[in-house]
Amino acid sequence: MELESLPLESLPDEVVAQIEVRDRWRRASAAGGLEFLITDIGRWPLGKTVRVAFLDGNDQLHADIAGATKQITDACNLTLDFGQNGGGGTFRRWTTSDTVLAAEIRVSFDLPGFFSLVGTDSTDGAIGAGGGPVGGNPGQRSLNLGRFVSNRPAQWEGTVRHEFLHALGFHHSHQNMRGTCEGEFRWEDEVGYVPTQDPSGVFVADAQGRRPGIYTFLAGEPNKWPRAKVDHNLRTVDAPDLVAGPFDTKSVMLYRFPAFFYKSIPSSCAPAGNGQNLSDGDKRGLDLLYPHTMGGLADRQARADAVLQSLGAGPEGLPGADGGDLAEAYRSRVEELAAAQAAGVH
Repeated sequence: MELESLPLESLPDEVVAQIEVRDRWRRASAAGGLEFLITDIGRWPLGKTVRVAFLDGNDQLHADIAGATKQITDACNLTLDFGQNGGGGTFRRWTTSDTVLAAEIRVSFDLPGFFSLVGTDSTDGAIGAGGGPVGGNPGQRSLNLGRFVSNRPAQWEGTVRHEFLHALGFHHSHQNMRGTCEGEFRWEDEVGYVPTQDPSGVFVADAQGRRPGIYTFLAGEPNKWPRAKVDHNLRTVDAPDLVAGPFDTKSVMLYRFPAFFYKSIPSSCAPAGNGQNLSDGDKRGLDLLYPHTMGGLADRQARADAVLQSLGAGPEGLPGADGGDLAEAYRSRVEELAAAQAAGVH
């Protein structure tokens, strides 16, 4: 997907701010080497059936979305339930007036752009608690596919898979600390660049052919991002709580940016896949997050036990208004893992 004339994927600023406050609290509370804590409590339990519901759109669009996610569920120990009651019924719906969660993933098509909350943020009531269209509460969107009702993008299946991988806990590949994008992106304007905009407000090359950098380009239409928002969405995430596999240029989680974003052409940060289908790396990542095998499950169980012991076994846990109760949240994950291990994975 070419992005010169499209807004980049981004959650509303107020939602991003709430997530950042919560995660800073969690990292401070989990200091001392608990590097997998936030990632583990941010993914869905193994073998879980995660419900999906739609705010708008028709049955054909819903069927197409569900079909596009089959590549994902085929690769992991998790089920996406779209509410068809065995395949013959209508797809599950949700409304903005709901007071009880109709689904863990609540899809809409009515807001601009594409975005998704990551993993269990979709049901975190602290996100969007002050109101607004996006958040973890019953009447709020957790995943949006703008324009799909009237004008789907050419590679719409890849967009669906990208956003649903976010909903299952994946982050952007260009922010992988093991990749080259941090050094390959051309953040600043070319020397001597004179800010120049076309009639639609997009920053373009000046009269001498000098090009804007990423910060300047994204400050113009249609994104209007300040520098801090560029950093949040594009800069490498080098956080100890993220599980990062090898940098994968074929991943559907890697954006196809305009050529002038890169310092060199071809760039080692540019995607090599078709942007449509899951790469082998995407599938390995899904199996890491939601393993089918007893070995993968045992690895998660051992790590979970160690983290819970470090947090302390007391019922008081680590309460906090901004971070939630870490020990209680993690204890529930350990209990789910133990139950899955006792029953055997499917």
